[in-house]
Amino acid sequence: MPTTPATATHSSSNGTAEPIMLELVDENGTTIGTAEKLAAHQAPGQLHRAFSVFLFDEQGRLLLQRRALGKYHSPGVWSNTCCGHPYPDESPFAAAARRTYEELGVSPSLLAEAGTVRYNHPDPASGLVEQEFNHLFVGMAQEALKPDPEEVGETAFVTAAELEKLHAEGPFSAWFMTVLDAARPAIRELTGPSAGW
Repeated sequence: MPTTPATATHSSSNGTAEPIMLELVDENGTTIGTAEKLAAHQAPGQLHRAFSVFLFDEQGRLLLQRRALGKYHSPGVWSNTCCGHPYPDESPFAAAARRTYEELGVSPSLLAEAGTVRYNHPDPASGLVEQEFNHLFVGMAQEALKPDPEEVGETAFVTAAELEKLHAEGPFSAWFMTVLDAARPAIRELTGPSAGW
């Protein structure tokens, strides 16, 4: 599968490079247009569709990734398993499965919708803004990881207690706690009460 780094272009059917476009949405998540990816993230930010994936192993540990240092936005910080943006007219579910495979080399053995969350998180380090209507997904990772080093600097499976300690040490993406908290009901349903999520 082709990878789609954050600021890259992708090739059209005639071989020319095209900018990556995102779906702009209203407060209800209804598509109202498109914008180029970087432009949508420049202050004050344009509300656009996004997704966040939380994958767990059979012990109920969450797969985290540390974003690669070459990423244009929030490089070198820990975040959820995978996050990104559907292409215009691509379903959030299909985009979540696609990017999880592109970034981590795994196809989730289970992937379920876990609601949506809307947020506005400026990133002080880059000056970019995450103004997103985010579709959440939870699932299982049961294959060996094959991370793309251009996307992922490091991975770790962590328990809820280990995450608390790691989060206190930082740094994490600006959106991480917002999407985690919004996904917690579905995470608890997936992992069971003993996992502590």
